Amino acid sequence: MEHQDDLRDALHTEAVATDVPPAEADAAEDPDHARLLARLRTALPEGALLTDPEVTASYAQDMASFCAAGRPAVVVLPRTVEQVQHVMRTASALRVPVVPQGARTGLSGAANATDGCIVLSLVKMDRISEISAVDRIAVVEPGVVNAVLSRAVAEQGLYYPPDPSSWEQCTIGGNIGTASGGLCCVKYGVTAEYVLGLDVVLADGRLLRTGRRTAKGVAGYDLTRLFVGSEGSLGIIVAAVLALKPEPPAQLALAAEFPSTAAACEAVCAIMERGHTPSLLELMDRTTVQAVNQLGRMGLPESTEALLLAAFDTLDPAADLAAVGELCTAAGATAVVPAADAAESELLLQARRTALPALETLRPATMIDDVCVPRSRLAEMLDGTRAIAQRYELTIGVCAHAGDGNTHPVVCFDPGDPQEARRARESFDEIMALGLQLGGTITGEHGVGVLKKEWLARELGPVGVEVQRAVKHAFDPQGLLNPGKLF
Repeated sequence: MEHQDDLRDALHTEAVATDVPPAEADAAEDPDHARLLARLRTALPEGALLTDPEVTASYAQDMASFCAAGRPAVVVLPRTVEQVQHVMRTASALRVPVVPQGARTGLSGAANATDGCIVLSLVKMDRISEISAVDRIAVVEPGVVNAVLSRAVAEQGLYYPPDPSSWEQCTIGGNIGTASGGLCCVKYGVTAEYVLGLDVVLADGRLLRTGRRTAKGVAGYDLTRLFVGSEGSLGIIVAAVLALKPEPPAQLALAAEFPSTAAACEAVCAIMERGHTPSLLELMDRTTVQAVNQLGRMGLPESTEALLLAAFDTLDPAADLAAVGELCTAAGATAVVPAADAAESELLLQARRTALPALETLRPATMIDDVCVPRSRLAEMLDGTRAIAQRYELTIGVCAHAGDGNTHPVVCFDPGDPQEARRARESFDEIMALGLQLGGTITGEHGVGVLKKEWLARELGPVGVEVQRAVKHAFDPQGLLNPGKLF
């Protein structure tokens, strides 16, 4: 397929045209920088390199604005595998670190630049090479936007389930790099379950093909799964074979109000214990509901302590919703309101998708946690988070993929107030500690990046860290790929 329209072309036209003088000035002062630019230009087209400091600075970090970021030496926008290989061969020869990036919608600093690095932005590698209804696969480049792929396969009666909240902006490469999830994970699973094979440019520029196009395959180590969630630290993903499903029926949703988060979590446990398979099971606490109303005038019930959203895309969703509604009522729901049609269902889902942007409006900054616990411990996680918020005198709203036990406590604070910023960071750490205490993990879908490096070591333990570092060294012995992330 043709390249997607890319506004970045227009945005950077002037910058590219005028960035030669600053680049030449930098080169005159720094011979290593001059050598890097000269070598990159030998096999890259005009416009593929951005060197203007003001432009390169705009690529310095992802959405985790509170995480440290360095100043890139250059930003490269390749369009072909061969161009990516050239960048990695150059980086390897000159020992220059490389930070791969997608749309930079991540929330852990995994795409943040380091000083003097090559930022390798893959957004222009945005072709959908193949969609096969027979094999139920799509072959795509890393810069394809999630929503674009979803709509393209839907035209052929197919479905790509992973749907992060940022699906209108985030790229498939970024989704794979962070092993992202989404609202439908409770039924359909996460990104890792849909990646069948990968083309990966290694640190030395060689091209590695992993996995398969077939429905089954167990030949050799599962290197494909190893790269999923590796945050660009093992290689540069340049193509992916993705599994697809038949397009499901339109889903219907309901909203259930609860007088406490504990009651809502009791309903979640009952729904899963009875064997129901909702396509979505999401929870918002009172703080989040009020923020969503304030941002979008959604008309959600602000008096509720917890709002549970459930949806089914079965052949008889109304019957499934009725059964779930009875379980919600038995758990103490004060109101259960099923949507009348797909349009009303979409409004409810839009309210959930708006949760994070809404919470971001409450204070100048937010830190978004991503703690996943066993479903049976979900109530303890939410009640514990509320206690932490009270203890630190902070606003912390929680939205959660309740069916997965994956919570997103959002710490709202003013970074201009040193005391409040300190309390925010301490509360963030306490929330992660609580998750581990409850048998959970520090990240269910956002990744580690720079934000949770210390906590990754605590979760894995010394032996786990040693083994993972050995894997990193095997793929990247010079330590050039996304340095400073994960470990």
